[in-house]
Amino acid sequence: MEPAIRNKKELLSAGDVESRKIILEAAERTLRMLNAEKRIESIFKREGSVVSIGAKSWDLAQKRNVYLIGAGKACNAMAMAVEHVLGEYLTDGIAIVKIAEDSDDFKKTRVYVGGHPVPNEAGLSACREVQKMIDGANEEDIFFCVMSGGSSALMGCPLPGITLEEEARTTDILLKSGANIREINAVRRHISAMNGGRMAQKIADKRAELVGFNISDSVAYGPTKDISIPWENFSATPMGPDHTTLEDAIGVIRDYALEDRLPASVTRYLKTCGPEGETPKAFPQNTYYQIDTLPDSCVFAMQAAEQMGIPAIVLTTYLEGEAEDAGRFMAAIARQIQQYGQPVKAPCLVFCAGEVVTTITDNRVIRGHGGPSHEMALGFAAAAEKIPGACFLSIDSEGTDGTTPAAGGIADSKTMAALEAAGIHWPEVMRSHASHEALKAIGGAVFTGNTGTNVCDFNILYVPEGVLAERK
Repeated sequence: MEPAIRNKKELLSAGDVESRKIILEAAERTLRMLNAEKRIESIFKREGSVVSIGAKSWDLAQKRNVYLIGAGKACNAMAMAVEHVLGEYLTDGIAIVKIAEDSDDFKKTRVYVGGHPVPNEAGLSACREVQKMIDGANEEDIFFCVMSGGSSALMGCPLPGITLEEEARTTDILLKSGANIREINAVRRHISAMNGGRMAQKIADKRAELVGFNISDSVAYGPTKDISIPWENFSATPMGPDHTTLEDAIGVIRDYALEDRLPASVTRYLKTCGPEGETPKAFPQNTYYQIDTLPDSCVFAMQAAEQMGIPAIVLTTYLEGEAEDAGRFMAAIARQIQQYGQPVKAPCLVFCAGEVVTTITDNRVIRGHGGPSHEMALGFAAAAEKIPGACFLSIDSEGTDGTTPAAGGIADSKTMAALEAAGIHWPEVMRSHASHEALKAIGGAVFTGNTGTNVCDFNILYVPEGVLAERK
């Protein structure tokens, strides 16, 4: 299997090398355990025409058509796993991915490269093909659906009266507003013809069966346990019920003062559509399996730390807020550990997960590329100079952070000195949101490509031993 971290040699050519080695090894092990292709293949089996997941089974020979629909940043791995199991019984498939890899292996599945974080024409074209597929279905058909984070953008398909450009502009404004992902999705789902369960509703209207595999990047879910047991109270994504409401969407526009910034067609629709504009809230007839959830990254990271023989703790799986502030907070934790041995003694690993944001109210200040994980790493760097050997990695677990081709960044107690030596002014980098260019210039941008999962932000802190402060 190809290494999850593709530029390890470059990352180990700068900074606190020994600390970086430990962090990169922990990250590599964790990402391997999260890979959805292996996770799905561990529970989804076929003998002859019968496929089974745990105690449930389906005889594909009794079905008229067997379809595969996938979307999301981990869709490549998920869709390949399902297609390989279905084999010759698959009638047709559509996968909407963020990045198509040379290693992708599809036989009957049509692959579209959709837009993320904002939707594009290819994603819209794919959605139209999905609609055609569903339109021809009936009660003798079965749909195997695979979804992960990013499907809202990749399946961009606005309701009549709203253009794709207006949906894309709405997404861009929401992502830079400071709103959290649930708030962002409350708006996006209610203006989409596919998201918020509307694709599932189309399948239900045809009385076809739906079996779904999902990866959740929401802070709302706990860690998975036995992934072969159907997930109760599943919600969100195009294939499941939506727990956000039209009232939620209108509240987001009000709370973040977006009415004069969003396209008029969007605000007008949300205010006037009435009850018929609400998204579907339940699909008891469907079967859903949760393959990975956001806290799983820390569950597997703890297993990796145990394998490496390094003491470790999980700080939180609910980390939210501004990326730079979160990075500075992680540096404060590192200093407390190294100085006072609290909340754990060094040397140690500290894991956390969640979803931080970067608020941008004026696009004119942007001078480069970046994302929350990049800015979290640089926030750590700004406060880490007094913590010898401390190292911090922040990545978007699916492999791309914000508007960059990198998963995120790694920073340590030598990062600020490296930026200065390269003539890079840290305050200007943060003001202009050019964090990717800054980290890449000093060997701090982490490249993974598609990781096969998407459980949002994953962060690793390593703190080596230091001189404990004297206590009076």
